Amino acid sequence: MNIIFLAPYAPFVSPSQRFRFEHYLQLLQKEGIQYNYSPFADIKTSQLMFSNGSLFTKVKGVTTGFVKRFILLFKLGKYDYVYIHREATPLGPPLFEWVIAKVLNKKIIYDFDDNIWIKMSSTANPAATLIKCRWKVKYICKWSYITTAGNDYLLEFASKYCKKAILIPTVVDTSNLHNRTKNQHEEPLTIGWTGTFFNFIYFYKITQPIRRLQEKYKFRFVIIADRNPQLTDVAYDFIKWNKASEIEDLLKLHIGLMPLDNTEIEFGKCAFKAIQYMSLGIPAIVSPVSANCKVVDDGINGYWADTEQEWYAKLETLLLNPDKRIEMGKLAQQKIENQYSVSATSKIFLDLFKSVNPQ
Repeated sequence: MNIIFLAPYAPFVSPSQRFRFEHYLQLLQKEGIQYNYSPFADIKTSQLMFSNGSLFTKVKGVTTGFVKRFILLFKLGKYDYVYIHREATPLGPPLFEWVIAKVLNKKIIYDFDDNIWIKMSSTANPAATLIKCRWKVKYICKWSYITTAGNDYLLEFASKYCKKAILIPTVVDTSNLHNRTKNQHEEPLTIGWTGTFFNFIYFYKITQPIRRLQEKYKFRFVIIADRNPQLTDVAYDFIKWNKASEIEDLLKLHIGLMPLDNTEIEFGKCAFKAIQYMSLGIPAIVSPVSANCKVVDDGINGYWADTEQEWYAKLETLLLNPDKRIEMGKLAQQKIENQYSVSATSKIFLDLFKSVNPQ
């Protein structure tokens, strides 16, 4: 069996790719399954994609990506499956997917972990928004042999267009990466958030509760991200996200936060921040939205919080009770190990490629 993986960004850089399929690749090797990996963008283009400026470099990188995709079409004959994460090309209509499915008659396994069919603007690349063609998601689902989705909401969408849609949550590798446990008696006491600059918009839910708590208690508020949010209404320490120190930085937190709005945009999120926190024995406080409600069991391995009053109360409870944090942290790790780990989902992933007659 031979598989080719198509993804938008350079390997082992994008969180979406790392935690949707890249950590399963070692399992394919153990099973003796051959595969190749073909990203659309090189590492430089991937790093510049969501930043302002560098227009010439971006255009050059995207043009090179399209050329590589065109050349690849002539090499797909040897592959039994074409696994596409999100899209074969980040811009334009689903031409490549159509050729792969309808002309080359290849079995597509299509994976996505966000409601990528909803139109969203980009301040870094406003022109690209016009040619993003988000409507293509449903057509790729239609042409796919199997579609895999990251949560129940996404699965419901995929099931409308694909005869075989399967839920595979976004998971962590609890054997080789997220395999440590937070020491809840460690100082200084720290509340934290991790994520990308896209999600800074949700800080308004938590900054006032954090500020009020800072007036009453001594603790650190840490933000781990690709950019500094430049908050002015709350004291915080900024840690620039680094893949090499990712786990060490998360282990600085005693309590992890995942605030969200409750709109269709957020329904596609797969609770990954909570999964990361919980895998390390860090209880999470989350907005009760979509997958968050499935991952975090309110009052058992974490808390739900909706209003500013609820955020304040739940944070205060965990700040003052290290034993509660330890108890919730243990139950959180059990939940992740049993349902949201590579080991718990590896069979589902491998079974995607076990058709009796892939051709």
